[in-house]
Amino acid sequence: MKNLQEGIDFYYSEQGYVVLTAKFHLERGHCCGNGCRHCPYDYQQVPEPRRSQLLDQRKQNGKSE
Repeated sequence: MKNLQEGIDFYYSEQGYVVLTAKFHLERGHCCGNGCRHCPYDYQQVPEPRRSQLLDQRKQNGKSE
């Protein structure tokens, strides 16, 4: 496992949580199903109804995080 680099692979949210970047997820190669903020895989493994909620939330924010 490689060492993660802050600002590239992750950052800290205002609440102090580790947030993984889209770059990290792309290198991993698949959706983990946890509903990560920057999931580039459109939450493929997240069970419904949570998946639809996350996709709607992303659409409302106008971002493709």
